[in-house]
Amino acid sequence: MSPVVAAGAGIPLAVLAIAALSALAVGATWAIAVLAIGLVALVGWHLWQVERLRRWAEGPLEAPVPDAIGAWAIAYSALFRRARARGEHQSGLATTIERFRSAVEALPDGMVVVDANNRIQWANARAQAHLGFDLTKDTGRPLLNFVRQPEVVRYFESGVFDDAVVVDSLREPGLTLSIQVVPFGVAERLLISRNITQLEAVARMRRDFIANVSHELKTPLTVLNGFIETLQDLELDGRQRAHYLQLMAEQAQSMQRLVEDLLTLSALESEAIPDAEAKFAMGPLLYELAASAKALSGARHAVNVDIGIPAVVTGSRDELASAFGNLVSNAVRYTPAGGTIGLAWTIDDEGRGMFSVTDTGIGIAPEHIPRLTERFYRVDRSRSRATGGTGLGLAIVKHVLLRHQAALDVTSEPGKGSTFAVILPALRVERVPAAAAEVASTPAADAGATNTSSPRETAT
Repeated sequence: MSPVVAAGAGIPLAVLAIAALSALAVGATWAIAVLAIGLVALVGWHLWQVERLRRWAEGPLEAPVPDAIGAWAIAYSALFRRARARGEHQSGLATTIERFRSAVEALPDGMVVVDANNRIQWANARAQAHLGFDLTKDTGRPLLNFVRQPEVVRYFESGVFDDAVVVDSLREPGLTLSIQVVPFGVAERLLISRNITQLEAVARMRRDFIANVSHELKTPLTVLNGFIETLQDLELDGRQRAHYLQLMAEQAQSMQRLVEDLLTLSALESEAIPDAEAKFAMGPLLYELAASAKALSGARHAVNVDIGIPAVVTGSRDELASAFGNLVSNAVRYTPAGGTIGLAWTIDDEGRGMFSVTDTGIGIAPEHIPRLTERFYRVDRSRSRATGGTGLGLAIVKHVLLRHQAALDVTSEPGKGSTFAVILPALRVERVPAAAAEVASTPAADAGATNTSSPRETAT
């Protein structure tokens, strides 16, 4: 016999039987009376315990177990253990669900659960921001009320969800979303919205880059093919042949410069940190740049050098020389004959170094300035090609400066000229004593210069 049956029925009945037998010695009537009263008391006591159990079961979960004796004490303890185990299980499930929801909320993608009729059941905050609804008041509403692009409507109507559909956001201009539906459960669907604006921008840049490279190579190749056909088909004298060969060489050199700039740009983009960083004096570099400007100018411009505060810079001298050289060559190319090119170096009050190239050239309209460092961006495409540029010079400048934590500042006025200023961070700039600067910054430090009088010179 189980302890519950023994405590709840066997023991009380045994006690009642002993009492009835004791009363039988007095008389049968007394025995029956004792037995009846005992049975009524026993039943009443059990009914009272049942009522206590009902009240406890309907009360709060944290209510203590009622005190009891006998079988009811065993039953209460068993019920309490079961209720506690079930509560712990439910608490664990609630914790798991909450952790899952927190994880979904942390995702960079939007998640929306819809039913078979595409009505919103649940969504994370990212999806609400992407699609423009509020879960607190829009639960149960059709999702297509908020995503009304025809592509999405056709996507839902087709029932084929193997691929995502790409749409522009109706709420936020410039935002591109990828939307895909994943069926799950019996008749539910999970919609995933993803912000692919940057991916689309990169893909567009890649397409534009390929198109631009193809266009830049097509022109010289067309010219070369034309001259080759001419040389093959026509009888030319020596001077004509030499002239055509010279033009062909110029086109080949144009393609070579483009390929070299592409390789340079690729190398700059592949690493975030400059190679072979070292300290070098700015004075000699400025005079080298001035000599290059003079050679490129062919004595058509005045080239001035102004070293305001001598300094040494920490970085890749080759990379910075390339970037500064691109600025200088642009100034020469876009400044009419008789103009002036100024190269200057100074240090501001915050210790930052500033290299600037100022010209009296054609200038740049304000709307073009923000896009100057884009690959192949040209203010005037025909004029740029005529000057021999590849359209990659300022893109190379941008990447060199990024690798040196530097910035490019452009000020310009059409018809009056431009100033391109490179601002180097103070941690890369170190002032040098005047005596040392007097020697290091003179034109004698440049093998192509001869004037040694002062760190503030003019090369013309």
